[in-house]
Amino acid sequence: MSIDEAGTEAATHGRAVDADGERGMPAVPTGVRVPGGAAVVQYEWHGAWVVVANGSYDMHSITPLAEAMEVAAAKHEKVVVDASGIAFADSTLLNLLIHSHLATDLRVAAPTAQLQRILELTGVDTILKVRETVEDAAVG
Repeated sequence: MSIDEAGTEAATHGRAVDADGERGMPAVPTGVRVPGGAAVVQYEWHGAWVVVANGSYDMHSITPLAEAMEVAAAKHEKVVVDASGIAFADSTLLNLLIHSHLATDLRVAAPTAQLQRILELTGVDTILKVRETVEDAAVG
């Protein structure tokens, strides 16, 4: 594991290595925990940089994710936010997604029902590339 500029852990080579030395699914390292149980984990997958967001995101807990997204957008042409573990999101997260979209080719993968509802109610789903899975977001 290595620590990136945003202070979150990232897989060194982006893939887990099994007992036979074969690279398989992406390595999913333990992330940094912040208030509200939020966590940020990052790895490379099919040429995209994946930022996994877990927990609740509001103005009190968004900073680690915002920092990770800023670094990812500056370093990578395609960034995928794995939103499958987001328990709660408010306008703070929407604002971060929109700003990240302006800085890079952003895709939102597997949003939870609550996040999907917010994206639809605000019309942000028509601006962002929302996909069902990380795989679809990374290769699409």
